[in-house]
Amino acid sequence: MTTVEESIEVAVDLRTAYDQWTRFEGFPRFMSVVKRVQQMTPGVSVWVIGTGPLRRELRAEILEQVPDSHLVWQGLDRRGLRHRGEVRFRSLGDDRTEVTLRMEVGGRALLGLFCGVPGAARRVVRRELGNFQRFIEGLGEAGEGWRGTIRNGHVRPGMPEISKSRVPTWPVG
Repeated sequence: MTTVEESIEVAVDLRTAYDQWTRFEGFPRFMSVVKRVQQMTPGVSVWVIGTGPLRRELRAEILEQVPDSHLVWQGLDRRGLRHRGEVRFRSLGDDRTEVTLRMEVGGRALLGLFCGVPGAARRVVRRELGNFQRFIEGLGEAGEGWRGTIRNGHVRPGMPEISKSRVPTWPVG
């Protein structure tokens, strides 16, 4: 297994960075190796990754997820590309967040994308984090991300937030 850890500082608040990251189906908008993501359940997703004409489908399970803190996943495929990792979020102030991605990848990788070529995995992860930074800073805010918690594979949905506005919302009366 090859282990890669990279961090990047983004110029958005912690919640915005976390919410955008947890919108997995939006990854193809900013990550060049991610072609499609389908969220099957809150804890399981199917990813299509690739470069050029070559593609590989991967299933991943979230083992632990805590809003505005971190998420940990593992690949469900026993043959081919094996992967697991975590992403952590740390507030650096009102509008700064550090995003740290740590991945372990092994097995038969797509074109040696992550394994086989010294330093390739680190370069790919660094480039994709840079893509995330440009995307989220250009966007300025994220749509609502999933705010639930997962611990040891057990899903606890997030509680809906109560509006802080004093203006009545529809229906009124």
